[in-house]
Amino acid sequence: MIDAQLLRDQPDLVRASQLARGADPSLVDSALEADAARRAAISEFESLRAEQNAFSKQVAKASKDEKPALLEQVKELAQRVKVANQAANDADEAYAAVVRRIPNLVIEGVPAGGEDDFVTLREIGERPSFDFDARDHLELGEMLGAIDMQRGAKVSGARFYFLRGIGSRLELALMTMALDKAIANGFTMLTTPTLVKPEIMQGTGFLGEHADEVYRLEADDLYLTGTSEVALAGYHADEILDLSNGPLRYAGWSTCYRREAGSHGKDTRGILRVHQFNKLEMFVYADPAEAEAEHERLLGWQEEMMHALGLSYRVIDTAAGDLGTSAARKFDVEAWIPTQGTYRELTSTSNCTTFQARRLDTRFRGENGKTSPVATLNGTLATTRWLVAILETHQQADGSVIVPECLRPYLGGLEVMEPIA
Repeated sequence: MIDAQLLRDQPDLVRASQLARGADPSLVDSALEADAARRAAISEFESLRAEQNAFSKQVAKASKDEKPALLEQVKELAQRVKVANQAANDADEAYAAVVRRIPNLVIEGVPAGGEDDFVTLREIGERPSFDFDARDHLELGEMLGAIDMQRGAKVSGARFYFLRGIGSRLELALMTMALDKAIANGFTMLTTPTLVKPEIMQGTGFLGEHADEVYRLEADDLYLTGTSEVALAGYHADEILDLSNGPLRYAGWSTCYRREAGSHGKDTRGILRVHQFNKLEMFVYADPAEAEAEHERLLGWQEEMMHALGLSYRVIDTAAGDLGTSAARKFDVEAWIPTQGTYRELTSTSNCTTFQARRLDTRFRGENGKTSPVATLNGTLATTRWLVAILETHQQADGSVIVPECLRPYLGGLEVMEPIA
């Protein structure tokens, strides 16, 4: 959630962020009113409790004859304290309910507007062109015996699939290459749970406007994660971290699940938009003063992967209205998909500043010895969707696909994926 002190001191800044996102600025006024009511209720409770403590000392010193009357007053005061305590708790919950509806403040310079209002920062690499009719990734995957959508639908329904043979090996090669890069840059690998408690899902900001994207197991009151970011954000919940040696970096390896609610009819062919996929997610806990620099580092590692895989891509600065609840800034890396004639998002990286840490009570101790919320950042380093761009970019006329040189050591030196008979 946003900083309560910042809300009080700079409400116009919060309103400007809401307007940039296309969100309701009147929530700021509602939050200010709820905060004032909360502070008044807490003050009343603390005042009565102080009075109760002072009165208790008076009773202790009273004579035997004076005590019965005083004890009656103690009971009355205790009831008032109880009522005031409940009022303070209710006011605190009311404030939390309002302020949780306010998404993270966007960082200065983030483009205002919606999905189409992004700013292109750079385009890298020559777009692939062919002297033959290019095949899409699904046709290539079927020729290679790498993707089986038909049996995926038979077993699990629409938007499920099997990777098989070279398809499974290619995904594992990609993920392992990404893991090696992460480890070389100071990340610790974690194989994360894919079921999390409601408070962890709520804490990362995925149960607000994005709740319809999340699978829930009602009988167990657990949620399936759509990214290991959720489990990684919860990893240090309610802890004070030591950042004296720099950021804490984790690479989460997991299967991810998304309902894709509201996407009916979109990208239904192949494995571009599916309900289940694998992903290696970078997650960082950092000093807020270092967060923007760390964000650029995460983006740099993603671009290094794009270069190594020989993909043509662009980097965009996502507009405020297209940011998730927790993100203050997000860069998308989009690869050129030849058969679609457009760029499609392969990966993104978000700076969530202290928004998630405030919800999850994750702090660090600064040089002055005081604790304060950490900044959290995330970014995908490899995922199943990347196979789409790899297959289409490196295809040949006969349906074979050249293996990017960086992946060959992970595939026993294989240079070309050949169609099966």
